[in-house]
Amino acid sequence: MNLMTITDEAITPALALLPAKMDTAEARLMLLAIGLQESRFIDRRQLVGRPPRPVGPAKSFWQAEQGGGMVRGVRTHAATRDLAAQLYRARGVAADDAAIWNDIERDDVLAAGLARLLLWTDPGRLPALGDEEGAWALYLRTWRPGAHARGTPEQRTELRAKWATNHTQAYIEVRGRHADVA
Repeated sequence: MNLMTITDEAITPALALLPAKMDTAEARLMLLAIGLQESRFIDRRQLVGRPPRPVGPAKSFWQAEQGGGMVRGVRTHAATRDLAAQLYRARGVAADDAAIWNDIERDDVLAAGLARLLLWTDPGRLPALGDEEGAWALYLRTWRPGAHARGTPEQRTELRAKWATNHTQAYIEVRGRHADVA
């Protein structure tokens, strides 16, 4: 899926279900960059094995695990649980980890909303649009990618380089849509 389509069909509708203050160019950039990093907006189920098959424990374009931050975390976090409950109601999903986890595999609006709520749980401000390093640090804190935590130094370097490309691509998309963005 291209970035314009994911923005129009998932991110924008998701942000419309959340408080207006959550819909910022910085948030949109993070959602696009993380989705690119996690799935390239191609796979809604984590690929594992050789050959890779879609049977891993993470679902959605933002690759959330059932007990992870985007599912259980936002459902129980003091800063997001009420907003998450409103989102579940709006999308017709039960407020239970298994139901949420199963629905995000096919409901991109729900997944995008939960991804935005996970970013909201971080105590810091969203990085400025040109702050690729700050965005990388936020991604590591909130998504806690196992490939980075358990990776070799070479694998970590590859993941960081992939982030630079994805962040740039997301920045170009957001900047193109928001003429007021520097």
